[in-house]
Amino acid sequence: SLKEMWSVDLGPSYSGPIVRGDLVFTTETVDEKFERVTAFNRYNAGEKVWEYQWEGAMKVPFFARANGSWIRATPALDEDTIYVAGIRDVLVALDLKTGEQKWKLDFVEELESPLPSFGFVSSPLIDGDVLYVQAGGSVTKINKKNGEIIWRAMSDGGGMFGSAFSSPVIEVVDGKRQLVVQTRQAMVGISMDDGEVLWSQDVPAFRGMNIVTPTKIGNDFFTSSYGGRSFLYKIDKTEDGFTVSEKWNNKAQGYMSTPVVIDGHIYLHLRNRRFTCIDATTGEEKWRTKPFGQYWSLLAQGNLILALDERGELLLIDANPEEFKILDRMTISEDPTWAHVAYDKGQLFVRALNGLTVYKWGVDQQASVK
Repeated sequence: SLKEMWSVDLGPSYSGPIVRGDLVFTTETVDEKFERVTAFNRYNAGEKVWEYQWEGAMKVPFFARANGSWIRATPALDEDTIYVAGIRDVLVALDLKTGEQKWKLDFVEELESPLPSFGFVSSPLIDGDVLYVQAGGSVTKINKKNGEIIWRAMSDGGGMFGSAFSSPVIEVVDGKRQLVVQTRQAMVGISMDDGEVLWSQDVPAFRGMNIVTPTKIGNDFFTSSYGGRSFLYKIDKTEDGFTVSEKWNNKAQGYMSTPVVIDGHIYLHLRNRRFTCIDATTGEEKWRTKPFGQYWSLLAQGNLILALDERGELLLIDANPEEFKILDRMTISEDPTWAHVAYDKGQLFVRALNGLTVYKWGVDQQASVK
């Protein structure tokens, strides 16, 4: 059962909501001039706990105008700080309880890099006392206490054809913990100590539209690109470092939706708006659906997949490699819902383009979103 608890109107944003304790955090662009972060009490009818804003907005190129000129990266948080990526390649650290600014890193100013033409898209990644961020037309390691850059790697010039669309992950590959990123051209393993490139694999894509987050399956990595194909790459450690080999590829073209992997099968929303199930061992496509919307954000729990279509439709899907089976579906927003859906402790958080809505969801009582 799905029941609306509260809703609040906000300026536009593509950032997914972030939940910690009693608070839910969301971003917005205000009056085409400011970026704002707000913390709401998730249980007390959306009571505003704090808000903080800074001046910062830009226009994306005319041919991408439909994608919107507003804040888009989902923040990251630890026990006492939220780290927010602003569209103009700035990273802002705010106190989780008060919203007070701890530090602000302007990559354009610090690195003399160009503005990312499509905005700061990549989400920050926290690891102990540091952050990893794909910004400044590069991959950077940052001291999370003061915002100082520790190292910079993979400089790609930024601007129109650099500046990553994907977000970094940390994975163990053949016993070595490393940073795995997807640039506009390649999937790359990077040493977390010094930024050295450990391995690299070109990923073909139309105009560098490599957007999905690298997905580790066993010791392999899956990706799928707009204007390219789907690939599974095997990473092996050798005496001289690492080698990359392709295990399989198929014609499925991903877009913005990072897949979920359940019981050896990849569930992926495609550029052509269809949803597919791929056998991770062989690359065989088990089924492909009719078209839905342009984008799905996906959550997996057991054999259930929750999908939020950018048209505001919520679908509950049985993760079954033999057939595509919708258990339930309902329209929950008239506004576009490009931000990633979030779920925590019986509550569903939906950031539509112009607002945040929180639902009570009894998913463990019955498989229903009605």
